[in-house]
Amino acid sequence: MTQERADHRPYFFLSYAHTPGYGDGSDPDMWVERLFQDLCGHVMAMTNLPAGSRAGFMDREIRSGEGWSERLGNVLANCRVFVPLFSPRYFASEMCGKEWYAFEQRAIHHRARSNQPAEAIVPALWVPVPASQLPGPAERLQFNHRDFGDRYVSDGLYGLIKLTLFAQDYEQAVYQLAKRIVHVADSVRIGSGRPLDFRLVPSAFGAPGSRSGAPRPMRITIAAPTLHDLPEGRAPEYYGDNPQEWNPYHPAAARPLAYVAEELVRSLNYQAFVAPFDDDAGQRDGKQSPSAPEILLLDRWALRDEDLRRRLAAFDAENRPWVTMVVPWCREDHQSRAAEAELTEMLEQTMPVKMRQGRAFCRAAAKGVPSMEAFGQILPQVVEAAAQQYLRHATVYPPAGGRHSERTRLMGPMGSTRFIPDMHDLATDAEDV
Repeated sequence: MTQERADHRPYFFLSYAHTPGYGDGSDPDMWVERLFQDLCGHVMAMTNLPAGSRAGFMDREIRSGEGWSERLGNVLANCRVFVPLFSPRYFASEMCGKEWYAFEQRAIHHRARSNQPAEAIVPALWVPVPASQLPGPAERLQFNHRDFGDRYVSDGLYGLIKLTLFAQDYEQAVYQLAKRIVHVADSVRIGSGRPLDFRLVPSAFGAPGSRSGAPRPMRITIAAPTLHDLPEGRAPEYYGDNPQEWNPYHPAAARPLAYVAEELVRSLNYQAFVAPFDDDAGQRDGKQSPSAPEILLLDRWALRDEDLRRRLAAFDAENRPWVTMVVPWCREDHQSRAAEAELTEMLEQTMPVKMRQGRAFCRAAAKGVPSMEAFGQILPQVVEAAAQQYLRHATVYPPAGGRHSERTRLMGPMGSTRFIPDMHDLATDAEDV
């Protein structure tokens, strides 16, 4: 009987917002470091980590040094649990949003591969934050802070650690937090992922200045066959009873792509609306202003349906730049590879505008995304492109009285960052996804 390989990865990554100095030379983050050391002590006591292993990771000095992006990327690709230290400053920090996003991608891909829950984010209250001020990714967490004590909920760990009167409450809260970290790490078991470059990834909290107001909408439209209208010669295991159940990356992925795309869009602090292309076909009018940016996920096999191909061609002729097209295909799908030349030519003839529209990464997405990892890499760029085009084309309605109002605020997730993934490199370097 083979013995399970020992897992010496850090149990947790403590994500926190740096506090500006006071001007007196003191370290404003010394209390966060004390919390970190206390958590590490409890985790070491509760586990069988060998001497010299790191119970956790805290970024103290590397953000301004050489190799900070690579080190953060490596730790977040391997740590077992992500512990965000909630405070008003935390959700205003782009770096904290990047850390959250990087870890959440691992959870999303874990769910895509296994179709199993992967809730490995354990939040901690440093300073209490009203629920109304939480961005979408934090608001959606299912977590009961009252398990750590009422004083912890009202004052946060900062209040407990600063006042000796609350020393016992602090010890209880930290002990319970460490227990939760160990339990989640041992029960969820998210595998290691591919390190991300922090100079390029978006923030899970959206672009700076975009976190106020109503959730930003993003439509996800699926054009794919179903089990009831499969093209001749196409295997059924990639499809379900409706287009939303299309799974082009089967068997590597266990979840339909629409659900994975919805999670990826939500991880960028958007509100996603998923629907089949047919649902909106009768309501589409190229002369109307857009109601939301849109991602069109297209299965090239759907083009063998003459009626759908006609409607897609009419849609393409309307020239809707706020709709970006992504064409997933799997390099392990022998049927798709055998029919690739025919289906590609059919797509070129049916949707020539979408095939050539937008930036280089949009054109790459339209030509074909060969793996789940490649899909996760390129989708944030496609989402941003759709959001920016929506801003350019959405109608601005002036308020009563004739004064002009601001255009609807819908900022992309990447800010000014641009990253064009190489589809060929991703196709040959994604075996672990």
